[in-house]
Amino acid sequence: MKLSEKINKKDAQVAVVGLGYVGLPMAVAVARKGYQVLGFDIQQKRTDMVNRGENYIGDIDDDELMKLVKDGKLKATTDYSLIKNMDIIMVAVPTPLDKFKQPDSSYVISSTKSIAQHIKSDTLLVLESTTYPGTTREIVAPELESRGYTIGKDIYLAFSPERVDPGNKDYKTSNTPKIVGGMTKMCNDLSKLFYESILDAEIFMVSSPEVAEMEKIYENTFRNINIALANEMTILCEKMGIDIRAVIEAASTKPYGFMPFYPGPGIGGHCIPLDPFYLTWKAREFNYHTRLIELAGEINNAMPEFVVSKAANILNKKGMAISRAKILLLGAAYKKDIDDIRESPIEMITSILEKNGTSPDYHDPYIDCYVNEFNHKTYKSVSLDQLEQYDLVIIVTDHSCFDYNDLVTRSQLILDTRLATNGIRKENIVRM
Repeated sequence: MKLSEKINKKDAQVAVVGLGYVGLPMAVAVARKGYQVLGFDIQQKRTDMVNRGENYIGDIDDDELMKLVKDGKLKATTDYSLIKNMDIIMVAVPTPLDKFKQPDSSYVISSTKSIAQHIKSDTLLVLESTTYPGTTREIVAPELESRGYTIGKDIYLAFSPERVDPGNKDYKTSNTPKIVGGMTKMCNDLSKLFYESILDAEIFMVSSPEVAEMEKIYENTFRNINIALANEMTILCEKMGIDIRAVIEAASTKPYGFMPFYPGPGIGGHCIPLDPFYLTWKAREFNYHTRLIELAGEINNAMPEFVVSKAANILNKKGMAISRAKILLLGAAYKKDIDDIRESPIEMITSILEKNGTSPDYHDPYIDCYVNEFNHKTYKSVSLDQLEQYDLVIIVTDHSCFDYNDLVTRSQLILDTRLATNGIRKENIVRM
């Protein structure tokens, strides 16, 4: 039976390689539509949890995962030899940056090699990991071709960027519009047929993997630059004695030509802080220097320092040195209502505070403990029972579960970096 027929009948065996924040929600979305899904991961702990129906990703419904596992629609394994039984392979492995801010493609390379050893003819392979333009054609395709396969004839290859937004209650994997770029027309046709069968959203086909790869980078670079503008305006408004929030709200009244972005203590997550660097690295191959992108990164990366400086200033006005202050950081996740601490501003803020002579505590109901990547120390979330004892509370993450009226009432002094206390009029609040 041809692959197109298997897709139409939902008889195709689907593999999802990488069961993290992107892969597991996708595996659930595919299994939900009636396909048999086998998840692959190098971490035995993850595959064991999936096979027990135990969820470890916030955006997945616990009961749905358990039901899909019990019904035999979703299983997981570390055995890549089982790729030989798969008709469709979706790759969602990590694509981090190394210490030099250069793309680390090792996970893509290793997974591609493992897949190529066992892949059979008439199989669709889609790379979903965010990466630099050219990865699909320059890394994945040659590995498949070295095994004697012809792309578009024996094996079908495409790139389709993930659009996962942890904590978003309106848009999940299944209802977010999908971009797909195949190596050939047949690659595009089969990819479109498959994604239309699993997603409740429009599928937008583009002319090549490079267009799809660049589109994803452009999405996050757009956000990175506009956040940087909001942050830089915040610093300037601070010096001029102007309320940046009032400025943004006033500008937002314009019905066209303006989109509001808000300042914060820094940027976090896997996408916005990292993706633009994929492009700056690739641009050097073409002897081009992406000045605006790199400057935006510098501005955003400097915000934790700005937060600590502002904290020191407001403590000084109270007659206290920051080195003697007892400080609580409220929230550790990189955005509200999730348990993801990747690239969170709290790590840099904590590190800078410690260099200034104080060791802050933190509280986050979603994150019991974490290891700071800058100083490699382990931090544990504290209770809010003794909130009154802190000289300063810095709101780093504006979780919805926090009772801000109570926090303001019980705190001696608050530095709000997220506009979480907007609407509360108390003299002990300083907003960024």
